[in-house]
Amino acid sequence: MRYLAFLLALLPNFAQAWGNHSPLCYLAFERMPEVAGAAPVAAEPLVDFLRDQEAGIASLLDAQEAWARAHLPGHARRPERLRFVPAPGRADAERRAAFLRALRVSPQARLALYMQPDAREAAPARPAVDASVVMAVRPAAGNSQRFVALAPGELVAPLAVLASACDEPDYGHDINLFDDNPGNPGYAFGRQPFGNPAIAIGSQAPFHMGFFHQGAIFDTLAPSFARTFTELRIQQYGGLAALAWRTGHAYWGWRFAGLALHHVEDLTQPYHASAAPGATLAYMMWVNLKAQLGAPADRQGLVVLQGNRHFVLEQFQTRWIQDAARQRRDGPLEQALRNGARDARYPPWSDAYVREVVAAEAFAAGPATDAAVVVGAPAKFVTDPTFDFAAHEAELGPELARDMQGRRDALQAHLAEMLGNFGAHSRNALRGLLNQTPQKRP
Repeated sequence: MRYLAFLLALLPNFAQAWGNHSPLCYLAFERMPEVAGAAPVAAEPLVDFLRDQEAGIASLLDAQEAWARAHLPGHARRPERLRFVPAPGRADAERRAAFLRALRVSPQARLALYMQPDAREAAPARPAVDASVVMAVRPAAGNSQRFVALAPGELVAPLAVLASACDEPDYGHDINLFDDNPGNPGYAFGRQPFGNPAIAIGSQAPFHMGFFHQGAIFDTLAPSFARTFTELRIQQYGGLAALAWRTGHAYWGWRFAGLALHHVEDLTQPYHASAAPGATLAYMMWVNLKAQLGAPADRQGLVVLQGNRHFVLEQFQTRWIQDAARQRRDGPLEQALRNGARDARYPPWSDAYVREVVAAEAFAAGPATDAAVVVGAPAKFVTDPTFDFAAHEAELGPELARDMQGRRDALQAHLAEMLGNFGAHSRNALRGLLNQTPQKRP
């Protein structure tokens, strides 16, 4: 039964949750003692870690696959041919390719040595790096990422490694991995469960979203929406972080930790934890029925409006953080991100935390978030179902920023609450990863 199949067209626009995660993570972690007090680490090429810990990585990835089969509903089993098998005599390039296959991450994933500097700081002396060195996808229009090079052995602050890596999974790690995607690498993930398989950026959506709380009726009508792979990525990267810290590869401990945290942070975004935060299930079913009877306008309007509201929220948050960084301004969003007092509101980190705490909170906040966007943004961008903001983002982004100046207070207060959740869940997740390595803290 595919009564809600029209939502497949909606979700590609939501593949990215918070724009650039790195500026948010610099703020979220800069006062966390475990990060701020950590000693600088030596930048290390990935192949050095893989070569040194080949056997340990092989055992870890096998254990993670067994865990996923036992604990993750809808998990797509990793074929035996993709296992990471120790082979000390092989070339580094072959070892790296085998590692990406076993993780079932895009073969084009760069995992280069780089850093995304804190936007509040003066321009670093390190040489700039073109985005193509770091990203396997073309940067989005108006992107804020700026990269500098790291040399092997160069000392770098763990905060910079962590905050840089928190944005990295959006650089093409999860693009075109499903069986019906163009050029898929044969990872046996099956058909793409939602999102348009013909649109590359949309193919990463099932790795960055989690619809765990839609309810039994929705799950029955649209069962493919339950197949998401966020928890798998968190387990994979989190386990690799613990292994790296435990074995003296501190740089990759912080780097893999950031990769894991990205997927946690994506689920703090209500548009990533709910199929359509601004619509009830009854309304979704009604507009879909009308479309089946030959009147698709309301259905298409819902798709456009949900996409527009997500883009408006992301644009507002991104531009606010960027402008504040350039002006060295410390406002309510910045204060919310670093507010460590919020952390104790939640239970300790566990395997169930991302589903039962992070996604549940974001799903519950969906209707209020959607309403706050409608109140806080110009009507043109959030209430006109014939206006597709995504198709005009580059030229209309500045117009949106200008027109929101007089309206932003209504949205800012709600966004501060959401970014407070972002910061708290990021820190709690990192504490959980660090607690896996009590005998050798980085």
